[in-house]
Amino acid sequence: MTNTKILWVDDEIDLLKPHVMFLEQKGFLVETANNGAEALEMLKESMYDVVLLDENMPGLSGLEVLTRLNETNPTLPVVMITKSEEEHIMNDALGSNIFDYLIKPVNPNQILLSLKKIVENKELIRKKQLLTYQQNFRTISMDIMNAATIQEWMDIYKKLTYWDIELDKINDENISQIIQEQKDEANRSFCKFYSKNYMDWLQPECENRPEMSHTILKNKLIPNISSDNPTFLIVIDNLRYDQWKVLEPVLSNYFRIEEDSLYCGILPTATHYARNALFAGMLPSEIKKKYPEYWVEESSEENKNQHESSLFAENLKRYGKNVKFHYAKVLNQEFGKKMVDNLNQYLHHPINVIIFNFIDMLSHARTDVEIVRELAPDESAYRSVTVSWFEHSPLFDLLKKLAEKNVSVVITADHGSIRVNNPVRIMGDKSTNSNLRYKVGKTLGGFNPKEVFEIQNPAKAFLPQENLSSTFVFCRSNDFFAYPNNYNYYVNYYKNTFQHGGISMEEVLIPYIKLKPR
Repeated sequence: MTNTKILWVDDEIDLLKPHVMFLEQKGFLVETANNGAEALEMLKESMYDVVLLDENMPGLSGLEVLTRLNETNPTLPVVMITKSEEEHIMNDALGSNIFDYLIKPVNPNQILLSLKKIVENKELIRKKQLLTYQQNFRTISMDIMNAATIQEWMDIYKKLTYWDIELDKINDENISQIIQEQKDEANRSFCKFYSKNYMDWLQPECENRPEMSHTILKNKLIPNISSDNPTFLIVIDNLRYDQWKVLEPVLSNYFRIEEDSLYCGILPTATHYARNALFAGMLPSEIKKKYPEYWVEESSEENKNQHESSLFAENLKRYGKNVKFHYAKVLNQEFGKKMVDNLNQYLHHPINVIIFNFIDMLSHARTDVEIVRELAPDESAYRSVTVSWFEHSPLFDLLKKLAEKNVSVVITADHGSIRVNNPVRIMGDKSTNSNLRYKVGKTLGGFNPKEVFEIQNPAKAFLPQENLSSTFVFCRSNDFFAYPNNYNYYVNYYKNTFQHGGISMEEVLIPYIKLKPR
């Protein structure tokens, strides 16, 4: 608190000299004024860190001084002090952006506590958060070492996400590096766990498999579809759990969180496979076999998600829900605004499906456009850009209207993404796909089997095969594939970009959120 400069404004300031001396003994620099006009002149001539402002003064009242002060210096913290407990005065003061409100008579410790909250609050929070994380660091590390079930891994991921966001507020490079190293450690162990169990989970007879891309809607959404209570299913392409957690506070005034869970994405964690599986309620090879007209091969130049609406209709029919539904894919602001304007047309449908592609487009733009890379250089900035988009998006407008109309909402995604920084060499022919996190082809080679997750028989993983000799190879943790040709350029271009398709907590542990209007 040393060198914190205070202006105390009170028409009875001479009676408060003991209080002033007390604050000076605590290290504050205190200057005084006995009326509002004098205080405003002093504020023009000097810089202050806090203003203690009496409300009831002759001449300019405290509220009048506060109004003028807000016009010239709206960020200067003000503590209003008054004899009156009248509610309208408190409401006026609180509505004028004050930091605290004290009722006379005040004792020195009351004022000291108020000043501590203003001056030291950030530092106190920082120290408390650092201490709490240090206490939790060992526990989380032990959890990572001992995790044996997918639920335990989901709990670990939620804890790491919480601390990543909380410690981000501190803006300390050293602590950011520590949490990142713990996330990397967790991801390495998680990827081994996922690779070991993934093939078993896909088998229909598996009793302890988690909810996955092809089961989540069948088990959690479809049974609850009712003509009496319309539901909106909002799929935000590429939404990570940490991005959801920074959007959650924005929605807290409109919705209660009824469920905040995670489900497991199928491989590849790419829109072509994961989102088709989500809507179809089937794995990719099953879709190709049962609905060949709705499956587009990996090598095709066509849009690979053009039949989502038809696949969802078939999914509903299989479980006795032969109902009308509205389906829309929002690719730009203009279309989104039109959809919000026409919302009443959709409220008579038992289920409405809306896809928002912004975050996926952002991740692709971040790879290809230098200015977007600068806007979102890391996870923290990526989250910040997500919140900024959301607060000005048709999606937020839609959700606010749905809350007003008491409509239930489910928010989920098809997959997440991870910031990659470790290149892994691989070789393939011209027919090999371009995704950086998974490769499928006939002649894949040149990679270290210990660095990847390889599926040599795609049929066992319910993946379609264009060629009998095709195999799938997936990156794990924060790796990305790079070809030996022009290797250095390739690595430098794609390093620290957000990619999806492989195995990491950020990609395969996908948020599934149920919202109830307040």
